[in-house]
Amino acid sequence: MSIGQSAEYINNIENGVNLPSMLVFFYICDYLEMSPMEFFDINSSNPVKLNKLTQAAKILNNRQIEILIMLAEELKK
Repeated sequence: MSIGQSAEYINNIENGVNLPSMLVFFYICDYLEMSPMEFFDINSSNPVKLNKLTQAAKILNNRQIEILIMLAEELKK
């Protein structure tokens, strides 16, 4: 998979010589298979998996969400 940019341009981004345009940034996120929000989530050790969990939880009913919250609270003990 490619983001349509030269290796030199990507190297310059990696080394802080260039900053990507917003369009190239979105291509980079697509390449990394993550959303821009996940890219900038510095508080999560695994933002991609957290996003998957969030998406799965969106279809649950209130009782199921309460059970999921209880499980998460129990797991962090």
